[in-house]
Parts: sequence; structure tokens; C-alpha cells
Amino acid sequence: MKICVTALSASLDSPVDPHFGRCFYFVIVDTDSMELDSVRNTTTSASSGAGVQAANLIIDKNIDALITGSVGAKAFSMLTSKNIDVLPFIEGSVADAIQAYKNNVLKKLEAPNSPGAHKPGQHNRINWK
Repeated sequence: MKICVTALSASLDSPVDPHFGRCFYFVIVDTDSMELDSVRNTTTSASSGAGVQAANLIIDKNIDALITGSVGAKAFSMLTSKNIDVLPFIEGSVADAIQAYKNNVLKKLEAPNSPGAHKPGQHNRINWK
């Protein structure tokens, strides 16, 4: 099984990066062999659409699950449409996140959890004063 963890650097010791679309690295681990593949995220400076671009990159890597802090609505929809489980984890290292996954501690997200994300059919509201 291939697991992708958003990270601040390219190693298992790296802290998990809580931001999906604008994370610095994607650390991809094969949980059977513990083979590691680190990919620099080239979407960190995108003016818009970083989450969608990052989702495309992850989909191309044929991963089974993504571990990250938060993910927006469009990226979440893209990932889950490809049967990629999205699991929240924010405190600890990439190795800690992988171990939590192996121990079945992480619960799959059922909806996007980015602070600006909204559920389908729900609109963002602006309070004008």
C-alpha cells in the first residue's frame, strides 16, 4: 500500500506539513517495503489552484491514502473520486503518521476540512457590516 504524507522536508523524520496544496514535500511510503519516495511540491507558490494541482500530482503517483492536516473541497473531491482515502494528522513526524495509519488510529475524512472549505450545496457567507 502506498501512503503519501505532506511534509516540511523529504525524510521520515520530517514534521508533517498541515497544508495539503501548499506543503513543501510529499513523502510517499510503501507500507509493505517501507520504500521511500519524496517529491517536492511545485505548487507551493501558485497564485490559485494549489490544491487542485497538488491533487493531480498525487493522483499520478497511484497512492492509496493521503495523510495531511487539511484539504480543501476541490482537492478532496478529486482525491476521493480516485478512491484515495484522506486522513487527518498534524502533530508529529512522517514516521509517526505512518505508524498511526498502520495502527488504525487515523479516521478517514468524510468531507474537506480546510478552514475555507464548504460542503456541497453550502455557500460561503459574507457578513457585511
